Amino acid sequence: MNRDHRYWVYIMVSRSFHAMYVGVTNDLERRVWQHREGVGSAFVKKYRIHRLVYAEEYRDVSQAIAREKQLKGWRRLRKNELVMAANPTWEDLMPHDGESLKT
Repeated sequence: MNRDHRYWVYIMVSRSFHAMYVGVTNDLERRVWQHREGVGSAFVKKYRIHRLVYAEEYRDVSQAIAREKQLKGWRRLRKNELVMAANPTWEDLMPHDGESLKT
């Protein structure tokens, strides 16, 4: 296994917090940019998912994919609780000005 690989499971929400998206990627900054530009996901484009509110880092892609599937199987309330525990103010963890991920 190449130790340089990083994978992210992330949660993004719409500006109104009405819609939520769970995904996995090997380049979080690029993927967030794509979502904000409406590229790569019809759901994200339709619901204007722009705010990154949660992210977990993994070194093993299979673990990241398994976690993504787990989170997608959760009800919205449980996902909300996960975000609240890590980011109680639902702050955008990747500002639009190009700064790196806030931790």
